[in-house]
Amino acid sequence: MEEPSTDFKFKAGFISVVGRPNVGKSTLINRLLGQKVAAVSPKPQTTRRQQLGILTLESSQLIFVDTPGIHLPKHKLGQHMNEEAVQSLEESDLILWLVDAEVDPTEEDLQVAAHIREDRGGQKVILALNKIDKIGESEIPGREAGYLDLLPEATLITISATRGDHLDRLVSLISAALPETPPFYPEDQLTDAYERDIAADLIREAALRQLYDEVPHSLAIRIDEFKERGDRGAYIAATIFVERESQKAIVIGQGGKMLRTIGTTARKEIEAMSGRKVYLELKVKTRKNWRNDLASLRAFGFRT
Repeated sequence: MEEPSTDFKFKAGFISVVGRPNVGKSTLINRLLGQKVAAVSPKPQTTRRQQLGILTLESSQLIFVDTPGIHLPKHKLGQHMNEEAVQSLEESDLILWLVDAEVDPTEEDLQVAAHIREDRGGQKVILALNKIDKIGESEIPGREAGYLDLLPEATLITISATRGDHLDRLVSLISAALPETPPFYPEDQLTDAYERDIAADLIREAALRQLYDEVPHSLAIRIDEFKERGDRGAYIAATIFVERESQKAIVIGQGGKMLRTIGTTARKEIEAMSGRKVYLELKVKTRKNWRNDLASLRAFGFRT
């Protein structure tokens, strides 16, 4: 009787996905998983805390750690977000540094590169030049050189998270760099986040997409009730917090129109994510200066 082969070795590991705000980290993870597990919007700093995106293949399990964008903080929330991202550099098996092909390196890109040099534990770094669908081919070599100068030892790849360019090659590069180990999570698990936490992020994403520039970063979402109702789906009650009364009026809108628009948009996203009907009830409250208040940050689930 022929002995089974012992050559096959499964690989698995944690990949810290880092970069400055709005370079496409959450978009990339959603695309690779084929399902939305992370909030995405055109506004910077949509991601505020670490979240795992788990991609299980035949011979490997890629556990992406979606991190907040590393930036120049203006309040305690910003400091916390940077700390979350930097912590992931120390704890991962591989670092995936995502940058924006549309622009030359910014001050925040320099900050990210410095953290990678100083805070990683010797892991390999893959430098992914994202959004190549937004620029001409003649521009790519110059952008590659500009970012690679910041971290010459990195392995460079060009991608488009939205169009899907070179993502198969990216997955192959990541898989090859991971250690040999059994999978950490069941093959059908896509994230470590609870459904109510994803729902909160999707509500905030809906608000970010609808509101003026002066409001979005002042938003926090609290899920007050999350109840299963059998065949009728789920009932979710949530509060949107802002920092000023003037912002509250903007979020509610004339005759409640804006709040209804946010609710409808968020409900559809939550239903698409969960695969069932959802009844969503929203209200708005003011909590002054919550981004600089440690008690408020803890109440909203941030580890401080």
